[in-house]
Amino acid sequence: MFTSCEWPVLTFARCSLVVLSLAVMSAQQTPEKKDSPQTPMEFQSHGMDYEALTKNGITVMFAPLPPHIRDFNIIQVTVTNGALVSWTVKPSDFSFTRQNGTVLQPVSADEVVESLLQKSGRNDVIKLQLLYEDSIYGLSNFRSTNGYEQRREAAMAQFVNRGFKAAAAASAITLVPTKLKPGDSTDGAVFFENKTKDKSLGPGRLVVNTCGETFTFEVYPEIKSR
Repeated sequence: MFTSCEWPVLTFARCSLVVLSLAVMSAQQTPEKKDSPQTPMEFQSHGMDYEALTKNGITVMFAPLPPHIRDFNIIQVTVTNGALVSWTVKPSDFSFTRQNGTVLQPVSADEVVESLLQKSGRNDVIKLQLLYEDSIYGLSNFRSTNGYEQRREAAMAQFVNRGFKAAAAASAITLVPTKLKPGDSTDGAVFFENKTKDKSLGPGRLVVNTCGETFTFEVYPEIKSR
């Protein structure tokens, strides 16, 4: 026999069990649509406008950098592996499609460094390095385990000549192929060649095919760094 105090508790427990069972049955009968579009999370940090998407534990985040370097548009990207398996992230995972259908592919790090040293000079390379450092160090909740800081330290240790150090610093900010173990993260700059009069990246769509997922970001004219 149940007391008058125990009976309401037992009834509530039974009702809760029925509700939970119905929820499970409903979830089984109505599978999640994996292709349903997701809205990126938007936020600002140090005057930069970031967008971020997470799919199956993989988080991709990006922000356009101000167009200070001739013939290039630059985006800062970060990728965090919260999945249970390792993945390799590469610059070729990124592409940008303009509204007119033109598809921009990333420029390799070697091409970027050579062009910067030939056309812009060491001072502009240093400005680019400082710009990138200001943006990446401004992300208070992001600490890369295998990104720019680790690449910079490794590159700078190899050179004594100031000119080579400038090249090493520019090379270190570029995103390179990186294997991310579970819990690892990386960051880097992705360069797109742009020889149009409008030096901004412009409106379009950034598509990231990485870590077994596709991340799509709509880029509008008003979304730009200040």
